[in-house]
Amino acid sequence: MTEPTAAAPAPLFGASDIRRLAEEIGIRPTKTLGQNFVIDGNTIRRIVSVANIGPTETVLEVGPGLGSLTLGLLDAAQTVVAVEIDPVLAAKLPETVKAWRPEAADSFHLVQADAMKVTSLPVEPTAIVANLPYNVAVPVVLHLLQHFPSLQHGLVMVQDEVADRLAAGPGSKTYGVPSVKAAWYSSMRKAGVIGMNVFWPAPKIQSGLVAFTRREPPETTATREQVFAVIDAAFAQRRKTLRAALAGWAGGAPEAERCLIAAGVAPSDRGEVLDIHAFARIAEAREAGA
Repeated sequence: MTEPTAAAPAPLFGASDIRRLAEEIGIRPTKTLGQNFVIDGNTIRRIVSVANIGPTETVLEVGPGLGSLTLGLLDAAQTVVAVEIDPVLAAKLPETVKAWRPEAADSFHLVQADAMKVTSLPVEPTAIVANLPYNVAVPVVLHLLQHFPSLQHGLVMVQDEVADRLAAGPGSKTYGVPSVKAAWYSSMRKAGVIGMNVFWPAPKIQSGLVAFTRREPPETTATREQVFAVIDAAFAQRRKTLRAALAGWAGGAPEAERCLIAAGVAPSDRGEVLDIHAFARIAEAREAGA
């Protein structure tokens, strides 16, 4: 008796498929929108695997492009909601899904919009998996985490140095505003590196994968906006001590020093050594003394 053979994996796009689809709708990837399409099926499988998507999940994909990653996500998740800003790409994608994954066509939802302006979706997403242009990666991630508390985890592919910034911890040279603001919502970690030759067109630098898991923000009486204002002020002049860097925010260096001491932070410290909890305490100290 022969063992049953495992079903072959569903087909994913190769380089010729991507170029053919692009030619059909008359597009060339643009630097303006940061379009670099993945042309390697194994890379898609790797991204979906690292994202750890469960079969009952709804995945939010930002910038699906021609659908390389979309197909892989439809194989893993119950539902995929894709947000695409380019009207030509958005018009083609449902047709592509029907041709390549007919059984999953009803599980796919397309929203033609700017991800930075989206505040509601047809289905509440539990995860985000996206290949994000470097110039909007950080604001998009922060915007989506703010407006969709249902997002519990995710994986984003970004320019490698942006990945380092998002995942950096206090004291690191790459630690800054993106690192601290991301930490308000979640724990982030670098989850891998993607080479340049799996994209069309090939970018000039490699990409990084950043995985995150949602967590509760710090317990504080300060609002998110108040905490983020401290973060912005501290890193606007990151070479200065916090007493000096926060002077404008606090209304003077003496008041900045008072807030810092009340928060248990040395006025001679710099922003790059503080975690999100310390920034929350500083914001809270100012409000308490107002």
